[in-house]
Amino acid sequence: MATRLQTVDKISQWFDRVDPGAHRRVKGLRLVTAYGIAAMLGALHDISKGLPDAPSLSALAGGFALWASVSEGQATRSKSARDLVLLSYAAAFGAASFIGFAPLFAPLGRSGAELTLATGAFLVGYLRRFGILGTGLGSQVYIGQLYALGIGLTAGDLKTVMMAGTISALSAIVPRMLSGPVERPPPFTGVRGHSIALSMGLQAAIAAAVIVGLDRVIGLTEAAWAITACTYVIGNSTAGTFDRVRRRIVGTAIGVPIGLLLLPVATHAPIVIWMAAALAMIIYAMALPERYDIACGAFAFTLIVTLAASGEHSIPLLAARAWETLVGGLLGLGAATVLFPIRGPPTEKR
Repeated sequence: MATRLQTVDKISQWFDRVDPGAHRRVKGLRLVTAYGIAAMLGALHDISKGLPDAPSLSALAGGFALWASVSEGQATRSKSARDLVLLSYAAAFGAASFIGFAPLFAPLGRSGAELTLATGAFLVGYLRRFGILGTGLGSQVYIGQLYALGIGLTAGDLKTVMMAGTISALSAIVPRMLSGPVERPPPFTGVRGHSIALSMGLQAAIAAAVIVGLDRVIGLTEAAWAITACTYVIGNSTAGTFDRVRRRIVGTAIGVPIGLLLLPVATHAPIVIWMAAALAMIIYAMALPERYDIACGAFAFTLIVTLAASGEHSIPLLAARAWETLVGGLLGLGAATVLFPIRGPPTEKR
C-alpha cells in the first residue's frame, strides 16, 4: 500500500513540474473538446450530406479545430474567438492551396504532392515575424496541406474543405468561451526582424525539398513525417534549432515505443486507446512551451495509438515515425547550420 502511495505521489509531482498551474490543463481539455465536437459534427449525415468527400469531413474538421486551439494564445474571449476563426480558415486555405498546387507537380507523382508542403514549411518559419497569430496562421496553412496530402483531396473536395473550416471555427470557439479568464497564455518571443524570419522560412522550405528528393531517390516510408519534423525544429537561432532538434528526437524516441507497446490494446479495446490519446494531448498542451521534449513525446504517442485504433497495425510503418523524425530533425539542423545561419542564443518560447 505504501509503495502504491509513493508511486501516486511521484506521478503527482511529475505533473506539477510539467504544469505548475491549472490554466494549462484547461487548455489541454479545451483542445481535446474542440477536436471531439468538430469530429462529431463532421460525422453527422445532415451536415455531410451532398458533399463530394463526406467521409473525410470529420477528420478535416477535427484536425483543423485541434491545431487551431493549440496555436491560439490570447488572454481574452473576444480575441481568442477572432483568432480561432482565422486559424480555422487558414487550415482550410492550406488544404485548398494543396489542391491548387498539386496538379503543377503531378508529373512527379507522390513526390510532387509532397513538394507542395515546402510552401507551407516556408510560411511556418516566415510568418513568425507577425507574432503569435502569424505563427499560428503559418502553422495552420501547413497543417491544412498535410491533411490534404494524407487524405488525397482533389479539386472536387473544395466544398468539403470550406465546410471543415466552418465547423472547426465553431467547435473551437465554444470551449474557449467556457474556459474564460482561467487561461493564461505563456509569453511569446517573436522573431527579431524580416531577415531572420526569411532565413527561417527558407531553411524549412529547402530542408523539406531535400526530403522530397530523398523520398524520390531512396523511398521513405512516410516522407511527410520527416518534412513535419524539419519544419517545426527550425528556431530563431542556430542554437535554438539544435535545442529543438535534440528535444524532438528524444521525445519521439520515447513516445513511439510506448505507443507501440499498446498495439494489442488498440485491437481489443479501442476506446481505451482514444482515452489514452486524449490524455496525451492534454499533456502536450501542458508541456508547451517549456518542455518541448515532453510535448513531442506526447504527440508521437498520440499519433501511433490513433493510427493503430484506426486500423493501421504495421509495426514498420508506425516505427518509421521515430527514424523519419531523426532524418527530418537532422536535415533541419543542417539547413539551419549551413543555409543563412542565425547567430544568437535560443530565446524563443514556442
